[in-house]
Amino acid sequence: MNDHGTGAAFSDPSANRARERFATKPRALTDKLTTVADAVSRLVHDGDYLAIGGFGCDRLPVVVVHEILRQGKQNLRFAGHTATHDFQLLCAGNGMGRGKTLAAVDIAYVVGLEARGLSPHARRTMESGEVAFTEWSNYALAVRLKAAAMGLPFLPARSMLGTDTFKHSGAKVIECPFTGEKLVALPALYPDVSAIHVPEADRYGNCRIRGTSVADIDLARASHRLIITCERLIPHDEIRNDPTRTVIPFYCVDAVCEAPYGSYPGNMPYEYFSDEEHLSQWLEVEKDKTAFRDFLNKYIYDVKDFSEYLHLCGGLPRLQELRRQEFLLHRGR
Repeated sequence: MNDHGTGAAFSDPSANRARERFATKPRALTDKLTTVADAVSRLVHDGDYLAIGGFGCDRLPVVVVHEILRQGKQNLRFAGHTATHDFQLLCAGNGMGRGKTLAAVDIAYVVGLEARGLSPHARRTMESGEVAFTEWSNYALAVRLKAAAMGLPFLPARSMLGTDTFKHSGAKVIECPFTGEKLVALPALYPDVSAIHVPEADRYGNCRIRGTSVADIDLARASHRLIITCERLIPHDEIRNDPTRTVIPFYCVDAVCEAPYGSYPGNMPYEYFSDEEHLSQWLEVEKDKTAFRDFLNKYIYDVKDFSEYLHLCGGLPRLQELRRQEFLLHRGR
């Protein structure tokens, strides 16, 4: 087995250079409340390495990805950590006459929407060869974020040893200095900018997550810039009254945006179920590029914001039905 993978590095794992960037980040308790449009305009730059919170179709900041497309951000690198509808959206910015939103991706899981099937356009995008990629496992990407959150350039693991995934990764085999055993060195992943959707946050950026957090706690600490979208703004006094529920602290956050239903059409645990009909519509319309172009114009490019998109998808009656479905799901019915 080779002692290193052949995959390209799409981000700088240097902990020292990351510390220099983090040193300039303000840590004062300041009001960070703004609009999604403003946050994306200020904090997402062409060529950035972007990471998205949540996992699968759960707790995705879809509202931010829509705005990235509307503002025409270009040549982004991306962490494909079980990326489903978020990856589908980013690929919609490629090959549709609007430039090239996505330039490179660290792949653990992309193109698929889990049991719903494969995204035809995401598949076209990846098969076109215009998007560079390096392969990892989901666990490996989580460890890479953990390394960055710890302020390290890498962490050792056993994941991927002896696999084709290792062969196509950017990892290296190292020898444990204590036992002589072979381990995989996974480089730290410091995203330029990330977006995480949470149920509750205050205007300073203190966040609560109900249910599984996956890698988001590490992602928040690994990211040079962080956009938080939330279902609800809550008073700072409520945060102070129960500080143990705060999983992302204010000093990690650069912008807070109140965005009810901001994970639609994905699932927001304990809030609303995924809109399976609309996700199926996405998968079906992507089969024909002309129909898909019209679909994107209708639902993303020709609307002024995410609220208009929600209205087109059925508005409050549909969203209330998805809330009812989620409520029944958690009651075991």
